[in-house]
Amino acid sequence: MRLDLGDAFAALIEWLQNNFEPVFDAITVTIGATITGLEEALLFLPSWVMIGLFTVLAWWVASRGVATFSLIGLTLLEDVEFALFGLEIAFGMGLWDFTMQTLALVATATLLSLLIGIPVGIWAAKNDVVDAIVRPILDFMQTMPAFVYLIPAVVLFGLGQVPGVIATFIFATPPCVRLTNLGIRQVSEEAIEAAKSFGSTPSQMLFKVELPMALPTILAGVNQTVLLALSMVVIAALIGAGGLGDPVVEGIQQLRIGVGFEGGLAIVILAIFLDRITQAAGEKAGSSTSQATA
Repeated sequence: MRLDLGDAFAALIEWLQNNFEPVFDAITVTIGATITGLEEALLFLPSWVMIGLFTVLAWWVASRGVATFSLIGLTLLEDVEFALFGLEIAFGMGLWDFTMQTLALVATATLLSLLIGIPVGIWAAKNDVVDAIVRPILDFMQTMPAFVYLIPAVVLFGLGQVPGVIATFIFATPPCVRLTNLGIRQVSEEAIEAAKSFGSTPSQMLFKVELPMALPTILAGVNQTVLLALSMVVIAALIGAGGLGDPVVEGIQQLRIGVGFEGGLAIVILAIFLDRITQAAGEKAGSSTSQATA
């Protein structure tokens, strides 16, 4: 008698597909509507208005340098044409729509990761048994090659954006769970004892003491989740997720070096923008927590 793990997993996926098809259909509709809504919102205003809003956000949350980078980098993603001294000048990569599609995908996957990852991280921080169970699962999720997630995702959800988001969610959730767990466990015993001495209930302890003090660490997890989600863009494009992965895949398939380079550069610009924003938000939360503790 021989147990084939691959066949057993394939049988499990087939069983899920046959018995829970309505559930997967509901998930597909919900996630698809979320992605579509975000795309329409991001593309509703003209690109130059959105670039201005993103630049102001970068200045407000991060710094003038990040705002300058955002203005220049995001402008490069658009196709800009203007006349100067009678000369027609054009520059940019014309990838704005692809960028907004990618941003919608990353935002949806990140939102899903946070909605599930933060509660699981809190539960693991409060219960050592849960922590012992969750830890190897997270190790498995982080070490399994990302391409492998695409196979069951396509079988259960078909081709398109939804399986791309599901695969991205699985790949990007572990940092959120780990750092939420770590942040709550690192809350000082003195703060907890002081809250208990004032008669705090467990929910008051969590929302008024532990989560505020763990917020910088949790936001570091959010930062890592966003970057991991963005790193799945090209892989998700292989199953029809669209976005900035499309020009990269096109460049690989057709050996078009310029197209692939522009797609990769656009991903780098978006990654740096999101990284600096989320990183600065975490630093501000850390300074606020330190002042409140002092």
